[in-house]
Parts: sequence; C-alpha cells; structure tokens
Amino acid sequence: MIKFYYHPSPNPAKVALFLEESGLEYEVVPVDTRKGEQHSPDFRKINPNAKTPAIVDGEATVFDSSAILLYLAEKTKRFLPENTPKARGELLSWLFFVSSGVGPYSGQSFHFNVAAPEKIEYAINRYNFETHRHWKILDDRLAGRKYVLGDVYSIVDMSVWGWSSAAPYLLGAETWSKMANVKRLVDEINLRPAVARVNKLKEKHAFKQEFDDEAKRHLFPHQTRKAG
Repeated sequence: MIKFYYHPSPNPAKVALFLEESGLEYEVVPVDTRKGEQHSPDFRKINPNAKTPAIVDGEATVFDSSAILLYLAEKTKRFLPENTPKARGELLSWLFFVSSGVGPYSGQSFHFNVAAPEKIEYAINRYNFETHRHWKILDDRLAGRKYVLGDVYSIVDMSVWGWSSAAPYLLGAETWSKMANVKRLVDEINLRPAVARVNKLKEKHAFKQEFDDEAKRHLFPHQTRKAG
C-alpha cells in the first residue's frame, strides 16, 4: 500500500486528487508543517527537502508533487494524453510550467504579502505580477480547450486544481471574473466525486490552523537562523 505523506495545502492536494481519482489504495501519514514535523529526521530520510507531499510505494520513494503525479500516472497508465512525441511534449511542458512557475510564484507572493516580517515593495510587486502573469497564461491556454491538454483530463489539470484554492486569495476576489477559462475548469473539477473525498481528508486529521510565530519559525526557518 502507498504511504502518502500529507498536509492540507496545494501541492499535497494534487496528489490526493490523483489517488482518489485512480482508486489506488493508500495510507495517509499526516505531516503537520506548522508544528515542524517536516523537519523530523524520519521525514527527512523520505524527503531531504523537508516538504510535503511525498510517497513511499514499496521500494520507490518519490517527493515533489509533479514527480509523484508523473510516477503514479505512469504506474497506472491513467490521466495521461496519447503516447506521441507531440502529446508528451505538451504534458511535460505544462506540468512543469505549473510546478516551476505557478506554484513558486504563488508561494512567494503569499510570503512577501503576508508572512515576511517587513513589507518590501519591490518583492511584493514582482511576485504579484508574476503570479498574475502565470495564471493568465493558463487562462489563455484554456481558451477553446476543455482541459489544459485538450480533450483529455490529465495530471496537468489536477496540478492546476491544487493551486486554484489559493488563487482568489493571492490574486484578489475578482480573479475568476478575469480568468473565466480557468474558473470553468476548476468548477468542473470541483464537481467530481474525488474532490469531495479529498476535502474529507482535512476533517479526518487534525492540523494546526494558527499561523503564529511557531508556525512561521517552522515554515520559514531562515528567519530563525538570521535572528540567531
């Protein structure tokens, strides 16, 4: 059975959606990042980067949400486009566009707007701009397409969905009125039964909700090192 190291945040949500969509058997191992459990020696053996998600599937250990999605998709041969050079090129390009662009810029936007101890105008403007720019690229891509890769619901759409819950918070309440194509995709995915099961994972496990000094210390350890 797959061990799934989980926290209710965007990147683990993508993997949870795949696991529920595919019907693979898995065991949730909660990792409360606001309590610093990702820094434990045992978890660092699984993911040296001390981030969720991660999976252990027999002899295989995989971390990074995009790597996990690709691993599981190839394992099950599901939620992939046809096996042609053109289709695979699009799959890899858009999957890693989300993981190397949408995710990191969204995360940095949150950090400099909310978590940083001082408001740095340049950093805020840069990451807000890049977050908007990346989501707009996705919206343009979805114009005239049902899914990011065309007619096939794939791991790319799951990856977009994982970050969609954070988009209005990062981009503003009017986000979806400006990005109708992404909204259409997200609305459709939210109606899938697998999403309801993913949402129940949050209820089954207790995670710290407070974004207090302790949480910031565990999530942003560079601040502690600087202070010391």
